[in-house]
Amino acid sequence: MTNVAILGFGVVGSGVAEVLKRNGPHIDAKVHAPVELKYILDVRDFPDSPFAEFIVHDFSVIENDPDVNVVVETIGGAKIAKEFTERALRAGKSVVTSNKELVAEHGYELMRLAQEHGACYLYEASVGGGIPIIRPLKQCLAANEITEICGILNGTTNYILTRMIRAGLSFQDALKEAQQNGYAEQDPTADIEGHDACRKICILASLAFGRHIYPAQVPTEGITGVTLADVAYAESCGRKIKLLGRAIQGEDGKVRAFVAPHLVHGEAPLAGVEDVFNAIAVKGNAIGDVMFYGRGAGKLPTASAVVADVMDAARNADRPKYLDWGPGGEDVTVPPEDVSSPWYVRADAAADQIRSAFSEPAFLARAGAPAGETAFLTRSMTRGELMEKLEGLQPRSVFRILEN
Repeated sequence: MTNVAILGFGVVGSGVAEVLKRNGPHIDAKVHAPVELKYILDVRDFPDSPFAEFIVHDFSVIENDPDVNVVVETIGGAKIAKEFTERALRAGKSVVTSNKELVAEHGYELMRLAQEHGACYLYEASVGGGIPIIRPLKQCLAANEITEICGILNGTTNYILTRMIRAGLSFQDALKEAQQNGYAEQDPTADIEGHDACRKICILASLAFGRHIYPAQVPTEGITGVTLADVAYAESCGRKIKLLGRAIQGEDGKVRAFVAPHLVHGEAPLAGVEDVFNAIAVKGNAIGDVMFYGRGAGKLPTASAVVADVMDAARNADRPKYLDWGPGGEDVTVPPEDVSSPWYVRADAAADQIRSAFSEPAFLARAGAPAGETAFLTRSMTRGELMEKLEGLQPRSVFRILEN
């Protein structure tokens, strides 16, 4: 029998409790043993909840109960969640998490701690919500040498960009709508500045390339600089703007990981991923290109992934499963400055100035463009080469173009 304790009774935590209750017989049958909810840790009381009887306020109750086998951490953040995770693992309890910040910052050390104490540390729900990506990357694609991962990893930013493209809303109006619909937090910084996508590409890249990659090693740009002018220019050349997290392994074995807005060709699979949906494209040297698609967040989709990890931990209680990677370091990554691509540029400059700096620029047009505004596409070049050519000009927007 497996007894489960949930840390945090917010959106995801309550979803986990709901899935465990709703699908209990199905889960028990798959695990071949009962999986029961025993505790829910939260600072609040929930007297009107059907799970009120499970609420406790002291983590030591869970920590010191030898009958608790699996702890589900849905607190978020990397402080108290880290402390409780470490204490649970040291008590020999497996930990399942949806906490991308904790995994991105401390995954390696927590995986080592789990192994030292014969427990599992599983994190399928930390990337892509209900989209299965962690196990496929580690197991199903294990025969491949992964060369690149590229994905739409944040549903909030994808929703905002979709509304700018589809409805012509400004960034601020699209953000406000996302907040009203519950897709964006009141403080949306982690989403719109790209931090959430950064943490997720760190986890995927660490798993794919075998060494821990930390958020501080990943240059990150959000979507706050994207305007309706950029949307219109992108549309004029058959492209859409998407916030992408990318990790590319070079021939030198170093990883170039970064998060930034890109122009994606309208016929590319990633261009069709809209609203709050996520998609992760993986390139392997044997399988070629594969893409994982689905809802990247939400109560039940995320809870689905969490409970699948709970079931995995229950099935492997006597032989813990490790979805791990090696230690990080300064030798793991290099800045993506040498990654060549075409570029989109919008600048306050005359066409003649652009022609004198760039070889064969492809000029773009949009209705209502002000005098002196010029937008164009470049040939493939590194960022350093681009910045050198832009010296003396006044670029307003500079985005990579994803080559298909």
